[in-house]
Amino acid sequence: MNRDDLQAWLDRYVEAWTTDDPASIAALFTDDATYRYRPYGGDEHASIGREAIVAAWLEEGDPPGSWEARYEPWAIDGDRAVATGISRYFASAKGPERTYHNAFLLRFAADGRCTAFTEYYMLEEST
Repeated sequence: MNRDDLQAWLDRYVEAWTTDDPASIAALFTDDATYRYRPYGGDEHASIGREAIVAAWLEEGDPPGSWEARYEPWAIDGDRAVATGISRYFASAKGPERTYHNAFLLRFAADGRCTAFTEYYMLEEST
């Protein structure tokens, strides 16, 4: 894994989120991947296995045009990487605009698919 590989994976991640295409989501992860949505909550806050990741992703989908996101590589060490970025949800009937600052801890297989994804996020306070 190098910086260009990681940026390409992150771009595919955002594209998969944009389209909610099950095949695009599945292509990001290995069969036995783990996706942790809340890193301190244990396995009850994780999707384990590619099929479970796709199902959870689609269950929690966001309407097209309701958000924007950008992420970039921060550190890479062999098959492990850290990415940072923001996810912004636009104001809507569901509530005001919200911006989250994200850090992703990632581990990759030799073929470039993710085997472990842990998401940390913090809501930006309004001023």
